[in-house]
Parts: sequence; structure tokens; C-alpha cells
Amino acid sequence: MDDRHDQEEIYSQRIKAGKRTYFFDVKATRGQDYYLTITESKRRQNGDDSVSYEKHKIFLYKEDFLKFVDALQDAVDYVREELLTPEEVAELDRPREYDDRDKPRSEFERPGFDPNLRSDNY
Repeated sequence: MDDRHDQEEIYSQRIKAGKRTYFFDVKATRGQDYYLTITESKRRQNGDDSVSYEKHKIFLYKEDFLKFVDALQDAVDYVREELLTPEEVAELDRPREYDDRDKPRSEFERPGFDPNLRSDNY
């Protein structure tokens, strides 16, 4: 069976960062086994003036969530404390305004979601 039919996306967040966009998607298998996909999508201008997107995806399984978060936080802390100037740290800590499209969305808040099309008719 195709894996795409085995997964249900239940949460999604998009982060725009220049030419890159990051997607954080929580999914569940039919057996309610949760996992996270992190996708980096980078816009590329081709020689013929067409546009394509280069994508890289990481699958992170629930049993590895805490180890991943700890390692990521350790790496970020190291960069902040050992490699950046105080001015660079202050810039990172500056409050940011985010586009509404970058806010987390449940499956019910996504554009195009029609509850009447759901098989369980919530």
C-alpha cells in the first residue's frame, strides 16, 4: 500500500526564510503513531528562466523527539554563547512579526478545508 494513504497530517507550520521555506508537519499513521516531517524547500531559478524547488525532508519519529530537541537546543546555545557577538545575539532576540501564513494550523484551519468532505462528518 502507498505510504501516503497511511498518514494523516494533523498539524502544520510554515516558516519563510528568504529563498527557503521550512515546513513542520505532524502526521499520524492509521494506528495513531505520530511523527514529524521537517521539509526545507528552496526556490531555484533555472537557466531557462523557469522556477523549480529543491526539497529536503527529515522524518522524525516520536521516540526521538526529545533527543532531537535537546541536540538542537545544545547546538543553538553553542552558537549563541560561543560564536556570536552580543550584537548578533540581540538581533536574534529582537521580537519579530510573522505573517498569518506562518502560524501553526490544525487540519480544520487549513485553506480549502471543507468539513462536509470528511468521511467521519465532524
